[in-house]
Amino acid sequence: MPTSSPTRFAQLATGLGLLSTLGLGSAFAQTKPTAANTITVQVNKPGAPIAKTMYGLFFEDINFAADGGLYPELVKNKSFELDEHLLGWRGIRGAAALSTYTVSSQQPISTTNNHFLRMTAATASPDAGFINEGFRGMGVKQGGEYTFSVYLRKGAGNASGLNVTLEEGGPGAGPEAGPSGKVLAQTKITGLTNAWKKYSVVLKSLGTAEKARLKLTMEGAGTLDIDVVSLFPNDTYKNRENGLRTDLVQLLKDMNPGFLRFPGGCIVEGRNLTERYQWKETIGDVASRVPLVNRWNMEFKHRSTPDYYQTFGLGFFEYFQLSEDIGAEPVPILNVGMACQFNSAELAPVSGVAAGGPNAGSPHNHEDDDPTLETFIQDALDLIEFANGPASSPWGAKRVAMGHAAPFNLKYIGIGNEQWGPQYLERYEPFMKAVKAKYPNMNIVSSAGPSPDGELFDKASKRLRELKAEVIDEHYYAKPEWFRQNVGRYDNYPTTGTKIFAGEYAAQSVAIGSPDNKNSWDCAISEAAFMTGLERNADKVVMASYAPLFAHVDAWQWTPDMIWFDNLKAYGTPNYYVQKMYSTNPGTTMLPVQRAGNAKNGDDNLFSSATADDKTGEIIVKLVNYSTSARPVTVNLQGVKKLGKAGKATVLASDDLNAVNSLEQPMNVAPKEEPFKVSSSNVTYTLAPNSFTVLRIPGKR
Repeated sequence: MPTSSPTRFAQLATGLGLLSTLGLGSAFAQTKPTAANTITVQVNKPGAPIAKTMYGLFFEDINFAADGGLYPELVKNKSFELDEHLLGWRGIRGAAALSTYTVSSQQPISTTNNHFLRMTAATASPDAGFINEGFRGMGVKQGGEYTFSVYLRKGAGNASGLNVTLEEGGPGAGPEAGPSGKVLAQTKITGLTNAWKKYSVVLKSLGTAEKARLKLTMEGAGTLDIDVVSLFPNDTYKNRENGLRTDLVQLLKDMNPGFLRFPGGCIVEGRNLTERYQWKETIGDVASRVPLVNRWNMEFKHRSTPDYYQTFGLGFFEYFQLSEDIGAEPVPILNVGMACQFNSAELAPVSGVAAGGPNAGSPHNHEDDDPTLETFIQDALDLIEFANGPASSPWGAKRVAMGHAAPFNLKYIGIGNEQWGPQYLERYEPFMKAVKAKYPNMNIVSSAGPSPDGELFDKASKRLRELKAEVIDEHYYAKPEWFRQNVGRYDNYPTTGTKIFAGEYAAQSVAIGSPDNKNSWDCAISEAAFMTGLERNADKVVMASYAPLFAHVDAWQWTPDMIWFDNLKAYGTPNYYVQKMYSTNPGTTMLPVQRAGNAKNGDDNLFSSATADDKTGEIIVKLVNYSTSARPVTVNLQGVKKLGKAGKATVLASDDLNAVNSLEQPMNVAPKEEPFKVSSSNVTYTLAPNSFTVLRIPGKR
């Protein structure tokens, strides 16, 4: 993920009709292709198959990607379990109407959810209560329905109910400012008892607000205990309870992703092993999932976010379900027994781990203050059983109990996120052997470290190939020109054995880790150029994903990011559209591409790759013109057997390399489609300046 890599921290201190459509005018109408711009696609000499996993998604909970983003719970710190128990909550008018309030653990709902808010009012008051601020406010839509639920317990006195108000925050109306702003929805909960009881009601918003807030006040005087306060939109993807934010999931599904890698990223590792991501703590009853500080909350002083926690409402079951929903292979990444090497670099002991792996695991969650490597290996074995095991298995039974009787058909598992050095390799080997001993068909994703070259990278790559790792995960964050200059990176990699996963990459417009990075067209078109090199090497590269995926406009830590959103809206960046154009036009078989005069891919800033789509009977040619001038090209379809008369061009272009998209202009840089004529196997086409073009040509091989 945007992990804190050494490199990063060091840098931190189209037819003519289409041209007209794109506003390029007719100035290029008389220009003809030159020999240097002739691209020969060897239709009759097909190469490697394009892996179904070729273009996918990398998810990490950075930039409020989960809580406050993809996971649409509107209440922050709903169970008062964060380290600062009242984080996100403020007493109305400084809690002046309450005689006392405290976060208590006396007779809680459960041992895992063992804190709650106790309010006492000596006299009845409309201000006797608290306000929850949400995640940089609460986004609600007019006519939208939101399920409010809460656990309540009546104490001494005459508290007769709980008043629930959803209201606009308004400028200057912070939580402590008291009631001020339009009421969007209101209800009262009555029938309180002296024992914990869950209450639920649907609120329908009378208006739209990006930064609403939730106000809870006591009816009457006395003591009232409150816990597990939730305000959840009924409009979730597939209308699921505890579902995901519809617009964000749709943006992912629209990409036709081959895989979903989760949950990170550096949060897999944690700043120390106690804070590592433990998947077993993220399944089962949502109210019983124990929150954990997010590794990114204070990583960057220029964007410190002390209120950034993981509630795990979006946990491993939901990740698997999301993968299934969007048609992607799930690729979970697990801790290899190492905390983040840029933080504590804490290591789990290796001694005592046999190559055959530990004993069968218990179906119960565990908390191990001093875990050995055996603990981490057992977690991996149990995860595979959770994903693929039958109902008769301990962990398979847990999946079935959560509502998914069929296996998730897990095929890939990552051992470690972005570790490096001998510490990683000595843990990886017994880990890998244990997984293979029990699940010989599981594909292992291994780490080559955070940098794309250097001694540590070379040693790791060599050793992992010796160990016959199925897939090596390589990461690179660099300036845009690096991506154009390294388009041939994989040309000389071995064609047999271990394959490559370009697991995290993104062009950085300013510097790696800079808060001033932008999702500019220069970055995106450079990535498009680089990706022609991935596609041309489909016999070596089988997975690729841009990183990071999501960012909240008011709560980000890292830039650039592929999809940006606020509490109501979202948009894809130019980088998103580049990825989408590849992932929705992958083809099934790589076709060799040659330039006239044996020019290399990228010479004179012209980049190309091609595939055949045996499902549709089309030849797909991807072309990047990194030039301020239009470029006429000839695509020579060598050996094509049959051609249709019209093709389809999808063009992403901008004269301004600094152009970006935004919430206000989400389609500033976005693809446009146009038909073009096909009259012979020498297809002529004029590429727009600074453009990425996908040509789909009906033709059989």
